[in-house]
Amino acid sequence: MAEPAWQELLRLRLAERNAKESAFAPIIEQYRRLAQQTKLLKERNASLLRAVSSVKQNPSSSTVFVPGTGEENPVRAAYIASLESQISSLRDELATVYKTQGQNAQRLLAMNETLREKEELARMDSDALRKTREEITNLRRKVDQHAEVMAEKDRTAQILHDEISTLQLELGQIEERNQNLTRDNAKLLQRWLDAKQTEANKMNQANEFYEDMRTRHEAVLNWRDGSESVSNTGDNADAQSVSQHSHLSGNGSANGEGPTAGTKDGTRSQPEKGVNLTPNG
Repeated sequence: MAEPAWQELLRLRLAERNAKESAFAPIIEQYRRLAQQTKLLKERNASLLRAVSSVKQNPSSSTVFVPGTGEENPVRAAYIASLESQISSLRDELATVYKTQGQNAQRLLAMNETLREKEELARMDSDALRKTREEITNLRRKVDQHAEVMAEKDRTAQILHDEISTLQLELGQIEERNQNLTRDNAKLLQRWLDAKQTEANKMNQANEFYEDMRTRHEAVLNWRDGSESVSNTGDNADAQSVSQHSHLSGNGSANGEGPTAGTKDGTRSQPEKGVNLTPNG
């Protein structure tokens, strides 16, 4: 698992601090070793000086070591002591080196473990990055497809809009044509009604004329019947009556008193009851 952000930040800050503090560590270590060596040399020189001074105080003692003699040479003893102290310091330094090497080994193991974890994290991040890039590629492809679909829809919408505009224009023309046809139909209907009204008026006038002529004809018939019943004096009178009746009948046709357009051979035809005012005439 990935470490929290604050721990990673703290580790980076500590690494930066250690890098700054250990920038001069080799130089300091060299100065420390030089100081330690100087200290050892000073101690050895001091022991040698003490041995020389002891020899000067005792001239009978020889500064040359003769094997087989039991006498202790002070210079040799001082030199041996110096070498022993130097060996002791070298052992201490070697132990320190071993200790440092062990610490370095532990640190190397820890760093290898950290490196392994970092490599695992890097691998996971690489996989996540690869998946993210694939998702980005798929999303871009989908965006391109959606853009193409939207462009196609825009073109279709524009075509539909143009068709709607054309249909609205045609609809306006059709409505205008319908209005014109409605006005023409109203005019034609009014003219037809006027014509039928004129025909009805003519038929009414004809019926009135027929009624008038029928009344006159009945009056003539009544007059003729009365003349035959009153006057029975002779053939001359009958002939004169018949002649007068014929004369009146013939003159009635000329004067509008005889059979009219509403009769045929002296018989009456049935008058029209009314006028059909249907639109078909």
